[in-house]
Amino acid sequence: MRLSQMLLVTLRDDPADAEIPSHKLLIRAGYIRRIGAGIYAYLPLMWRVLQKVSQIVREEMNATGAQECLLPQLQPADLWKESGRWDTYTKAEGIMFAFTDRREQQVALGPTHEEVITYVARDMIRSYRQLPLHLYQLQSKFRDEIRPRFGLMRGREFIMKDGYSFHADSESLKKTYDDMYVAYSNMLRRCGLKFRAVEADSGAIGGSGSTEFMVLAEAGEDEVLYTEDGKYAANVEKAVSLPVDAETSPFTSYEKRETPGTETIEKLCKFLKCSPTSVVKNVLYEVIYDNGTTVLVLINIRGDQEVNEVKLQNELTRLASQYGAQTILALTVPNAESQSNWTAKSLPLGYIAPDLSDEYIDAKKQVNPKFLRLVDKTAVDLKNFVTGANESGYHVLGANWGEQFKLPENVVDIRKARPGDRAVHDPKQTIQNARGIEAGHIFQLGTKYSQAMGATYTNEQGEEKPLVMGCYGVGVSRLAQAAVEQSYDKDGIIWPVAIAPYHAIVTVPNVNDTKQVEAAEKLYGELNKAGIETLLDDRNERAGVKFKDADLLGIPYRIVTGKALANGKVEVVKRASKKACELAIEEVVDTLKQWVEEELKG
Repeated sequence: MRLSQMLLVTLRDDPADAEIPSHKLLIRAGYIRRIGAGIYAYLPLMWRVLQKVSQIVREEMNATGAQECLLPQLQPADLWKESGRWDTYTKAEGIMFAFTDRREQQVALGPTHEEVITYVARDMIRSYRQLPLHLYQLQSKFRDEIRPRFGLMRGREFIMKDGYSFHADSESLKKTYDDMYVAYSNMLRRCGLKFRAVEADSGAIGGSGSTEFMVLAEAGEDEVLYTEDGKYAANVEKAVSLPVDAETSPFTSYEKRETPGTETIEKLCKFLKCSPTSVVKNVLYEVIYDNGTTVLVLINIRGDQEVNEVKLQNELTRLASQYGAQTILALTVPNAESQSNWTAKSLPLGYIAPDLSDEYIDAKKQVNPKFLRLVDKTAVDLKNFVTGANESGYHVLGANWGEQFKLPENVVDIRKARPGDRAVHDPKQTIQNARGIEAGHIFQLGTKYSQAMGATYTNEQGEEKPLVMGCYGVGVSRLAQAAVEQSYDKDGIIWPVAIAPYHAIVTVPNVNDTKQVEAAEKLYGELNKAGIETLLDDRNERAGVKFKDADLLGIPYRIVTGKALANGKVEVVKRASKKACELAIEEVVDTLKQWVEEELKG
């Protein structure tokens, strides 16, 4: 392709609405254009990148025996209501584009396709002889993000590969899950990316276990916790660890003490000259379930620890049936306005004790009359601890479970693991952290959807059993931008060779110089003929502009038909290292072919 004929407009300045380097560079280099909030046009260069990523994904999926299909983007609400996720996606998370069509039927644009594929399986799979079965697709997905940002990282429309497998048992599922672990690792490796596979929370998709594939980058929205021995890695939402040991409490006898102006742990510990590890912190949450019931949750946790709200949400979802509900619509720390809806009297905020009375709740039809009391494991073994006194300006010191306070029945692990903690598998290992961009996620769904939607098969004994399912997703457009976020410099993008829109760019410094043009045309034709995808910058622009654009575009190899022509040579510059060398014109094709092949082999 000749740049003089390509739709290419580069920008010298960063766009005002772009926040991270990859977003800025993709717009500046003419790869994408913003159409609306979270909505982007993929321009010719970007489309070539996406096609290359998609091809790598297809090759790795096909190698596992998976079959490609295409499922409808428009989905009937009835399917989502069968699975029980309609309210979760339209009300709780609120990320589904849902509307009523002219037939007065509720429909939605698919954010994911578990319901649709389960419907297909229910309709077509009858016998164990048809199993296992693995189908996948590449298409656009739609999610109504509250705050679309970072370009293709968190958009409202994006390209995704999603696959779904069906099995007779969990052993068969585990084999496909392991195959996908290898396939996804291959995909990212072939795309030239540094990544880490980590344990993850399954979220609204559900299932017994899942793994995320994180592209390592400073701008990543996710925090990854790991150990140097390579034996543990998890998303911070899922991570477990051993906290630092609690210090021995300096208070050996129980007393109530006036502690004015100590609403925070920091102020309290400074006032009492004690460690936060000697404090039981009492945190209040408000959860609204899908049946409209509001439950007030009181959590006891060690003073130096924080609540992991993902773990808390999972625990509250598990307990939903106790309140006649299935799922959570909202989980918040109640502010003054929401407190006014259920408090019978003013709360001693900052001074709450583990035995805060249920009388603080003004019981109404939709408000549960008792606190749900949870104690984190970090608080269970504390002795002579400090905690609130249920009276503003006062705390109690030297308190113990089983003496001054009853230990709640619900002992849970809902603390947030963090760097510096000790690893569970080896306490000698210290937890480290890194930032990551989630590019892929694989799930062991089990029978969650098949049971809810009645998707069964007949086993060898003639018994009807629910299908066992797996789910596997790769964000194709997100992965492409993640590659930029991982590899760029002050001059622009540095594409890995495998997914670069073109392998090489031939730059003509002066289009009025016949020899430069002839040499460039010759190389342009020979390189493309040899399978090296090549651009020709034949624009009537200054050489400096062309060099800057070549760096901005991130094309792996730049060939310049400049002054070296006098010696029968051209300058070749590697974008990644910026190392330049002169090659005889007749050596260029073979040399670049060798370089490209070496890069593609990894």
